[in-house]
Amino acid sequence: MTLKKIGFGGGCHWCTEAYFQALKGVEKVEQGWISATFPNDGFSEAVIIHYDSKIISVEVLTSIHLHTHASTKNHSFREKYRSAVYVFHNEIEAVQKIINEIQNDFEEAIITKPLLFKEFKLNSEDQQNYYRKNKEGAFCERYILPKLKKIESEYANYFKQI
Repeated sequence: MTLKKIGFGGGCHWCTEAYFQALKGVEKVEQGWISATFPNDGFSEAVIIHYDSKIISVEVLTSIHLHTHASTKNHSFREKYRSAVYVFHNEIEAVQKIINEIQNDFEEAIITKPLLFKEFKLNSEDQQNYYRKNKEGAFCERYILPKLKKIESEYANYFKQI
């Protein structure tokens, strides 16, 4: 099996990690900080997804990403939570096309940008698999669990228990 990879950022990386760990075809989720090429070369919270494109497509992954964070909001924390899809090969036009197609699901304009990956810093071990380690915690129950239920409902064919 040859895995593909793509990065996603936009919200808390604890949350984003859990959403993608819950999907069939996602073999590995690395949680940490990503920088892109200039002018987006500052690090922001994100994950790198290693996935089997025969099981789950980049279109489905991008749709889930756009529907599980504030992809239309340019709020004051955007430096820490850059809304982006990080590509590893020059696939920016293809990802932008996917985003444009998903735009129909939203009333406001999507601000998420496809960016060329530059560098990744893995988060510390105690932060990895945050949801799996803290399912009963208030943060997980308040922020992560409702979105997992949304994914389970709206993307049932791709959902697995984590």
